[in-house]
Amino acid sequence: MTTQSVHIPGTYAELTKQIRALGLLRSRPWSYAGHGAVVLAGLALVVVPPLVWRDSWWLLFLAVPLGLVSTQIGFLGHDVGHLQVTRNARHSRVIGLVVANLMAGLSYGWWVRKHNAHHAHPNDLEVDPDVRVGMLVFDADQAGERRGAAAWATRHQALLFFPLLLGEAVNLHVASVRELFVPGLRQRALEGLLMLAHFLGYLALLVVAFTWWQAIAFVAIHKGVQGLYLGCSFAPNHKGMPVLDAEQARDPLLRQVLTSRNIRGGFFTDAAFGGLNYQIEHHLYPSMPRANLRHAQPVVQRFCEEHGIRYVECSAVASYAAAIGHLHHVGAGLRAAGGR
Repeated sequence: MTTQSVHIPGTYAELTKQIRALGLLRSRPWSYAGHGAVVLAGLALVVVPPLVWRDSWWLLFLAVPLGLVSTQIGFLGHDVGHLQVTRNARHSRVIGLVVANLMAGLSYGWWVRKHNAHHAHPNDLEVDPDVRVGMLVFDADQAGERRGAAAWATRHQALLFFPLLLGEAVNLHVASVRELFVPGLRQRALEGLLMLAHFLGYLALLVVAFTWWQAIAFVAIHKGVQGLYLGCSFAPNHKGMPVLDAEQARDPLLRQVLTSRNIRGGFFTDAAFGGLNYQIEHHLYPSMPRANLRHAQPVVQRFCEEHGIRYVECSAVASYAAAIGHLHHVGAGLRAAGGR
């Protein structure tokens, strides 16, 4: 999808001046201290019962809240990586290694590098790693190059989208482990040791608390819920939004606003999406603390309306429909050529 070319020089600096004057770029460490405490309490409430009441199939119900808590840990790691918790890069890295590698079993260094590339070039088919050709394809021209099983998957990718998300958490673990063997990862040994500690701790919980069949079922439910939750939190933000022309992509305001969509809602939506429902504001100011995004939102929306810049905000259901509709549209050519 493309959009009309608009270029409004100097507007990003003007908006930033307003945001800064409101104090919305200041860090809020105590807010994150409270959030971290809630996440740790939730983790304890899920992990302790299996250690007390062992070998019970009823404990499988705890795999669902563990998937939710695991995703919230991921949201916290996301904010740490953007220097939202503290502006000190060294302190952020220490916290990030604990949250991402030790608590989540993910490579902090790999994720930060990948995610920063996404922020720098959102929806750029050549540079943004989140829209590169993989299991899913987000551009009709690229879809036309698919053959065999890949072409079949692309024809039906709209139907496959949510089922594929069930494996997203495992996919992130695999990508993180693979990154340990790729040159260039900073503090490779430390990242590897912390991830190993995470997986050994998880394995110990399974061995102590469950039978083998219960353990397999617990992991399947836990990682399935986590993957689905992660995917449903990230998918609405950019999928189906415009691919920019060169002039638009040069403008820092248009590059972020036109390629992002917000999810409308209140406190529950903010908590469920980890603040990512304010995707436009987050992309404009990645280091803005999560708690400040809701205050920045009306400022940014009003500014965009005053300058004639398209600002997209919709319900969660509408956002999923738009993302699925885009995936369906991308596969249309293959369906027409090869049938259903």
